[in-house]
Amino acid sequence: MKIISLVPSITETLFDFGLNPDQIVGRTKFCIHPEEKIKSVEMIGGTKNLNIEKIKALKPDLIIGNKEENTKEQVEILMKEFKVWITDIQNLEDNRNFISELGYILQQQPVAEKINSETEEIFSEFEIENRRKAAYLIWKNPYMTVGSDTFIHDIMQKLGFENIFRNQLRYPAITHDDLRNTEYILLSSEPFPFREKHAEELKKILPETKIILVDGEAFSWFGSRPSKSGAYYRSLLESL
Repeated sequence: MKIISLVPSITETLFDFGLNPDQIVGRTKFCIHPEEKIKSVEMIGGTKNLNIEKIKALKPDLIIGNKEENTKEQVEILMKEFKVWITDIQNLEDNRNFISELGYILQQQPVAEKINSETEEIFSEFEIENRRKAAYLIWKNPYMTVGSDTFIHDIMQKLGFENIFRNQLRYPAITHDDLRNTEYILLSSEPFPFREKHAEELKKILPETKIILVDGEAFSWFGSRPSKSGAYYRSLLESL
């Protein structure tokens, strides 16, 4: 089976299932893991700017994308000629189902069971007594955060954070004033690459709030990534 992945976390997951570059025949320019293997896979554009002609030339048996990451118009073009699986992962339960279905398609059910088991074991470690009020920022100018129908929100909940924007959906734009009642602000490394200088800017405006730089991949990448992020999650929570 020749597969094209339209999402970085899906590409990583396919490699974690044991596939090789002969089977993963196409990936986006944002697919960066695993670094030692990814370079030998043909690039087919960006997640929202796919090179349709290059994809057609690769003649894949299956294309795997994501409702949020890829554009509907381009996906519909591909669906006319190829089998396209568009995932929609809003929480860890969706992720579990995705891994299980992928294992069935790849005839790698034991690998799927292992990934799901490791993921469940990681999150079962965290005993949540008092939730920490937090906001997770993904963008600057304007600041943008996450609502309750996002994968990031579910990861926050599982780690003991109370998303102060849980009553909103998707990725609302917010202001400094909207952040004044939170204990923690989590600044993601992606899609906007927040750095220490951005944390310092916020500290001047919100001196009482704890502002922390976090690994965006550990919070937003679905697939196999959560099963490999236990050490990071533990370190993050210990630092609080």
